[in-house]
Amino acid sequence: MPASGGGASLIYCGIDWAERHHDVALVDDSGQLLAKRRITDDAAGYRMLLDLLAEHGDCEDSPIPVAIETSRGLLVAVLRTGKRKVFAINPMAAARYRDRHSVSRKKSDPGDALVLANILRTDMHAHRPLPDDSDLARAIAVLARAQQDATWNRQQISNQLRSLLREYYPAALEAFAVWQNGLCRPEAREVLKAAPTPTKAARLTRTQVAAALRRAGRQRGIEGETERLREVFRAEWAHQPLLVEEALGKQMLALLVQLEAACIAADDLAEAVEEAFPQHPDAEIVLSFPGLGIQLGARILAEIGDDRTRFTDARGLKAYAGSSPITRASGKKSSITRRWVKNDRLNHAGYLWAFAAIRHSPGAMAHYRRRRDDHGDWHAAAQRHLFNRMIGQLYHCLKKRVLFDDGTAFPALLATAA
Repeated sequence: MPASGGGASLIYCGIDWAERHHDVALVDDSGQLLAKRRITDDAAGYRMLLDLLAEHGDCEDSPIPVAIETSRGLLVAVLRTGKRKVFAINPMAAARYRDRHSVSRKKSDPGDALVLANILRTDMHAHRPLPDDSDLARAIAVLARAQQDATWNRQQISNQLRSLLREYYPAALEAFAVWQNGLCRPEAREVLKAAPTPTKAARLTRTQVAAALRRAGRQRGIEGETERLREVFRAEWAHQPLLVEEALGKQMLALLVQLEAACIAADDLAEAVEEAFPQHPDAEIVLSFPGLGIQLGARILAEIGDDRTRFTDARGLKAYAGSSPITRASGKKSSITRRWVKNDRLNHAGYLWAFAAIRHSPGAMAHYRRRRDDHGDWHAAAQRHLFNRMIGQLYHCLKKRVLFDDGTAFPALLATAA
């Protein structure tokens, strides 16, 4: 419950945050502005904020709830200490509330802080506070999201490099096509460093190619790969003019530096996730599900957290993940469509999870085939329906502290398939 000021009224706090300073507003349950202040974004400013809250009745047993338009940063970390409820209000939602207090569409930082405080005063029941996750779960979330971002960045740079090579160096794409992950492999990067243009690649000796493969860490099949690469590079290919080819080679080397940094970052973060995730108590349950390894399991845990009170039931988690359909009805018209407002990271991880589960779980495969054959779903819709079912099962297993069992999860489907 919110803290009481003077034993009479409830107090609510709104904070409009910025890069260098933050505006704070306190209101009571009647909407009366009790205090407003601008604090700096440093330790002194944070102490000033806590002192201001304490002046109006904030205490450990009854802390004043706070509304702010972000869920990250040092200010949020300071506010989340103890039992305080911190509400991260979407800026678009705050903008809609602003129109309730003024029709002139005026905007100011102190005014936005007052709007945020009034959101809690009138509609706190309609907003969800930040989950009370453990420090280990929050650390895993940082690492898993960073690794996911690094993976996406690596793929983006790899696509840029592939497009550039198509302009002047198709021999490289042909040479690396047989390798898994192609341009992201260290062998490909070392060969491109040794020969940034097709002209230089055609002149590579066996010793130079073998040395590049060894620098990349390859230990087996070096002679066979060396001969294959030289054969591809020495074949007949179309060429850009020499000056243009040299310029494109320099551009490629610049992109190669970015790709190598992205690959190293993704690999280092993946190692950090592999070290941290198994330490969590929920890791064993998460990894018992088909299709979930350490990296993907860590991404799932990062988004759902370990606060069991965060979602009242499995339906809330499914809606948060964007796997459950949504009904839009108006008059005589009604439609059931997929959700567009969702946790995009969790939804992306769910797509990969369902895709992998189909290959590792007979029950998941039977469910997928039933959606395709009996209900006429397209591939993406059938996968989304499978993810919707399995994330509900994950909610149940985490709640009951039991491991996943294929026969329990899909009893009817497995019996029909048998």
